[in-house]
Amino acid sequence: MCDTSDVLGLIIVIVLSGLIIGALGRLAIPGPNPMTIGQTILVGIGGSILGGVVGRLLFGRPGGFILSVLGAALIVWLLQRNRTRR
Repeated sequence: MCDTSDVLGLIIVIVLSGLIIGALGRLAIPGPNPMTIGQTILVGIGGSILGGVVGRLLFGRPGGFILSVLGAALIVWLLQRNRTRR
């Protein structure tokens, strides 16, 4: 059975890792990336999911930190590209 503190700890870890991975993904892409902290966290979480899927497809196991940052950078690049078209 899951404790409330276990779930809260998991949420905190997800948010903090999303922030770190999202920030590194933003740093990897040059140019202005105007995002809030919440958007950066969501980019990091999305990058982690994308990196995990790519790692599973290519290597048979979930992707690690590097693939997560690359996934976040790809998401930032796509968002930046979409903003410049408008």
